[in-house]
Amino acid sequence: MVGMLSDIGNVRKINEDSVGYYRDENFGIYIVADGMGGHNAGEVASKVAVDATISYIKSLNNLDDMESILIESIKMANKQIFELSKSNDGLVGMGTTITACLVKGKEMVVANVGDSCCYIMKHNGISKITKDHSLVQQLLDEGSITEEEAVSHPNKNIITRALGTNVSVEIDTFNIDLADVLKVILCSDGLSNGVNNSEMYDIIFNNNNENACIQLIELSKLKGGRDNISVIVFEGECEDDRNYARE
Repeated sequence: MVGMLSDIGNVRKINEDSVGYYRDENFGIYIVADGMGGHNAGEVASKVAVDATISYIKSLNNLDDMESILIESIKMANKQIFELSKSNDGLVGMGTTITACLVKGKEMVVANVGDSCCYIMKHNGISKITKDHSLVQQLLDEGSITEEEAVSHPNKNIITRALGTNVSVEIDTFNIDLADVLKVILCSDGLSNGVNNSEMYDIIFNNNNENACIQLIELSKLKGGRDNISVIVFEGECEDDRNYARE
């Protein structure tokens, strides 16, 4: 079972996040996108990102080179968003983050643009796979701020890379062996900014995927919920959803 949920949060007037997945007996593709732009433009950008990426991958007969395929699918989505923004005055300047996982057997390729995140959960804890394309991450890399300062930085929402804002896009990829991975988590920064790794681990470890998503979003909203909040949780090494009792 795949857990997937998106919530408007406590403050925003519209939900500009989009989530989606598709899987069959051969592969699975899972995506979270966090849109930006005036009016409903961010909502449009994120939906196009999810739909176009999944559509492109579903159209292929051969998924042997997963990394190249995932990159190409996101580039196609970028082109669609960029061209759409140029054709409609109401959509000018729209863009979106995207974090996507393409899974085949025990292999997973993760791709990201922006600051939506991918985590993997093992028995000994959760680790973040993606690296944010954000001003705060850039300041951290430069040593200008500490990890503690990053948590409450006033410019936490500024991203340095987005889908759809330029004719070309740079995409980071990560190759993951799922052999000892229990769960994979995708989320928008509305969740990762409010819920820490320990809280995330406890909720996912003690619930099935669907309930975990509900509780993660509830906790994020209890802790402020100032942004839209989206999360997908799916199995790593295990094909069937189950609870993991602590030893």
